[in-house]
Amino acid sequence: MTRIKICGITNLKDALLASDSGADAIGFIFAESPRKIKPELARKIISSLPPFLVKVGVFVDEKIDMVRTVYSYCGLSFVQLHGDEDQNYINALSLPVIKAFKVKDRQILNHISEYRGNYFLLDAFDENHAGGTGKNFDWSISRKAKKFGKVILSGGLNQKNVKLALEKVRPYAVDVCSGVEASPGKKDPKKIRRFINEVREWDYLTN
Repeated sequence: MTRIKICGITNLKDALLASDSGADAIGFIFAESPRKIKPELARKIISSLPPFLVKVGVFVDEKIDMVRTVYSYCGLSFVQLHGDEDQNYINALSLPVIKAFKVKDRQILNHISEYRGNYFLLDAFDENHAGGTGKNFDWSISRKAKKFGKVILSGGLNQKNVKLALEKVRPYAVDVCSGVEASPGKKDPKKIRRFINEVREWDYLTN
């Protein structure tokens, strides 16, 4: 089954909606973003969620001690790094990591090959934003990246194109943020349910 992550959660209602609709993971953004959340609120939300739902904290070039503190305080399952964090940073962090890479062209494969983790997320390149842009990129690059580990496909996914993305890439997981929103930081229940249903229907028909 394809894992599904709903990112950019800012409130308990949306977190429970994602969980109840069948998401495997949800993401909380602790970096500058319209969807940024304070650790105190994230901790409160997480305390009300099912125990087997994966909780991911998104950081961008944050100090290692701060990442560790937020991870422990909030009860996160993974940290997702969207900045220029290198392997030395990841080694020093010593936490479960998803490393994000912004895909501009095939040269990104050289950078991914230097990363020694099991999970990495591929998102669209944008000079001004670390993620959540709603942009697509060349999915054929994602297929080639699979030889380095488990690919989490992100970048411009929504209920209309996720089946095509799954067919072309067959990733370990898909990650959606703006594609299931009513507005930045507020999810649309119909879009979330439709997105998850599209993924599960594809899983059913191809497995």
